[in-house]
Amino acid sequence: MRIDIITVLPELLESPLGHSIVGRAIKKGIADIRVHNLRKYGKGPRLQVDDYSYGGDAGMVLMVEPVYRMIGELKSERDYDEVIYLSPDGEILTQGIANELSLKENIILLCGHYKGIDHRIREHLITREISVGDYVLSGGEIPAAILTDAIVRLLPGALTDETSALSDCFQDGMLSAPIYTRPAEFNGWKVPDVLLSGNPKLIREWQDEQAMERTKRLRPGLLEE
Repeated sequence: MRIDIITVLPELLESPLGHSIVGRAIKKGIADIRVHNLRKYGKGPRLQVDDYSYGGDAGMVLMVEPVYRMIGELKSERDYDEVIYLSPDGEILTQGIANELSLKENIILLCGHYKGIDHRIREHLITREISVGDYVLSGGEIPAAILTDAIVRLLPGALTDETSALSDCFQDGMLSAPIYTRPAEFNGWKVPDVLLSGNPKLIREWQDEQAMERTKRLRPGLLEE
């Protein structure tokens, strides 16, 4: 899978994309992630890619031309399944969306910055808008890293145990059951006996019950959905 990320601050993506599961997936050739500096198509000695907004609102806006040229360059090399803008008013990222996108072959992620992007980009170049929550960040780089991580960990071979992702929170529409590891007792705090029983059927029943209870208590909206 290939993911191309367009940004004005590529250095913000170096660490999250270079380590842990995403970093290992890149080294294995499972994921091909390219970060592109939008200033390649900037104007003047400052490589300007932003300007004041019409209407007099405060804040700078990414201009349409450099984005158009960057996306055009990428599209001249391959076909893309999605051109995604990371936006606070996009659809909220869910595990289902991550699952869906992990089946794609080529994706472009556009990171907004400053006040946002010229709306003509959204009207004519973007195929999908995704938000990581109902709040505003300084730019789309952190959301792009989040979305990339959520997608890449689902790719075959990215995880040491590929079945691990199947038991993650939200995969079946609920929260996960509590998890424990050694020692079986610490400071008087004990691991539930059923998990030490060695009985897969009883353990699975306990996990299902716990997942349902935690979801009802902590995230009842998931069950409604």
